[in-house]
Amino acid sequence: MRRVSKGVLFVLVISMVFFSAGCSKKGVDQVEEITPPETAETVDGSGAMMPDLDIEPGVETGLSGLEPEVAAFENQDVYFGYDKFNLSAEARTILAEKASFLNAHPEMKIRVEGHCDERGTSEYNLALGERRAKAAQDYLVFLGINPTRISIISYGEERPVDPGHYEDAWANNRRAHFDVLN
Repeated sequence: MRRVSKGVLFVLVISMVFFSAGCSKKGVDQVEEITPPETAETVDGSGAMMPDLDIEPGVETGLSGLEPEVAAFENQDVYFGYDKFNLSAEARTILAEKASFLNAHPEMKIRVEGHCDERGTSEYNLALGERRAKAAQDYLVFLGINPTRISIISYGEERPVDPGHYEDAWANNRRAHFDVLN
């Protein structure tokens, strides 16, 4: 009977060691608490449901006269650290500005593109790009933007803004880019 108890105890200890090792969070970013910037204005989020976001970029739908503002909106990306998808203070400030612009133009729909540098496998970079786009989307929703106005896509390493193979180029490619869809 004593041998059986020692055997069961040994199996339990070994099982716990493997279980705890299998649950470690190696290589995964810790999600930070989302806090709004002090200057961000939020809305109550009670906007009407919008249809699906099947609008192609560049399709004219009544935003004429806003070309400079739309270009400024699209040309300001949010950047990430190597192998990271958490938002920096600078990224939150940029997203707060984008939320203010979107609040001023409730008819506007956007797509958030997640991008990575060339390091890592294609599959890993697609997943990381999606997490980056999702982080930006989640923060915009937190700031009061209706989630039906925001779609996300990951391009991983496939659409670099800088084709170089050095740190500055990689830093420029680790980003979330924003496209106005209408």
